[in-house]
Amino acid sequence: MKVGLFIPCYVNAIYPEVGIASYKLLDYLGVDVDYPIDQTCCGQPMANAGFEDEAVPLAKNFEEQFYKYDYVVAPSASCVAFVKETHPRLLKKEKHPCQSSGKIYDICEFIHDVLKVKSLPGRFPHKVSVHNSCHGLRELHLASASELNIPRYSKIKDLLSLVQGVQILEPNKVDECCGFGGMFAIEEASVSVCMGQDKIKNHIATGAEYVTGADSSCLMHMKGIVDREKLPIKFIHVVQILAAGL
Repeated sequence: MKVGLFIPCYVNAIYPEVGIASYKLLDYLGVDVDYPIDQTCCGQPMANAGFEDEAVPLAKNFEEQFYKYDYVVAPSASCVAFVKETHPRLLKKEKHPCQSSGKIYDICEFIHDVLKVKSLPGRFPHKVSVHNSCHGLRELHLASASELNIPRYSKIKDLLSLVQGVQILEPNKVDECCGFGGMFAIEEASVSVCMGQDKIKNHIATGAEYVTGADSSCLMHMKGIVDREKLPIKFIHVVQILAAGL
């Protein structure tokens, strides 16, 4: 099994420790993992801003970088969902085949569904509140969306339960948006901040020390509010907890 590790641009630029933890974890789990050095942004910011044509060259480059791998794995539910759901349509305009959409996984999804890991070596003796990002929840199905009225499940909670010492908590309105939403946070900044404040209030009410989730973008948005308002909670990407001690 050969895996290409995709590290989204904001993770690479702002949270490189998340990329490092992803590599360490996959390597520990016996995966033959490679990092294509010429990878770039997947094109999501351009497409979300209404400039889809500018995302097409990035989608083509993505295919060129990752076509040779059995799986593509990334620590970002949002970017994975964009490649899976939007790249085929972008590349169809160019009559270019899209092979990556069928083999790309968020790292939690990959570990849970493909590797089916049953144990992890780490220890994280802290209370953590799980944040469900919208893309991860409703496009990748990392957890059950409440509006579907189906039995509850959470792949992130399943994986966290394998780490010694962690106490897993969930906020009220467990799948409510944090307000980030990419361009939404820029175009509707005031609404975005209010949504983030409401979400953080619910996370803090759990008594958690940390908020964790599969998207650094959501965590970054909420952390900005927490830092400005000096609120008593910290943030950590779920893969950093899963890779604790490696």
